Amino acid sequence: MGMLLLAVAVLAAANALVNHLEPELYVPVCVTAAAALVLIARLSGLTWDELGLGRASARRGLRWGIVLAGAVLVVCLVALAVPFTREAFQDERAAGLSVGQLLFRALVRVPFGTVLLEEIAFRGVLWAMMRRRWGTAWATTVSSALFGLWHIQPSRGLTSSNAAAGAVFGTGPTGVALSVTAAVVGTALAGVVFCELRRRSGSLIPPMALHCAINSAGYACAWAAGRWW
Repeated sequence: MGMLLLAVAVLAAANALVNHLEPELYVPVCVTAAAALVLIARLSGLTWDELGLGRASARRGLRWGIVLAGAVLVVCLVALAVPFTREAFQDERAAGLSVGQLLFRALVRVPFGTVLLEEIAFRGVLWAMMRRRWGTAWATTVSSALFGLWHIQPSRGLTSSNAAAGAVFGTGPTGVALSVTAAVVGTALAGVVFCELRRRSGSLIPPMALHCAINSAGYACAWAAGRWW
């Protein structure tokens, strides 16, 4: 139990840091926190297979990951091409990026910052620790709830930067509260899907691939929507 609490404490500290530090420190903090979590997990006795990082499941996980990433790309391109769904991509935070900034976010910040830390933490270390102690259902429920709460701070500016979110929830204090609640619930449900991919494949690669594809393609589509339409 002590190691589990230590892992949660490391994650809480990382959350506070990544939401308040300068952008250039985001990836180093995420990588460091992910490494610390893996070290804690190994010291607690978890195996590489329990963490979803074993060699035996890597090939199967890679096949799943390629299919999932490809499916996300197709869906995003279709949604971007249809005027009705294109508005969901109208996000000022992405539209104002230069080409270099876009490439950095999509190819460095997302995979080696966001995805690495969040998947190692919520579908790797915490999920494995709780699964060993309380079983799969509790591990999925609690880790997914924590994943949702992790997104409180990043979602606070959603209604002011995303046209679709602003239209649905409004831009006042009530709209912000509703949008944050929706983001927490939505990411918690996404966490359940990621956990199930982790369980079925035995590997962290499928949830990592899906998570990375959604975030990186989202940045690219939001940038394109803001620049070309």
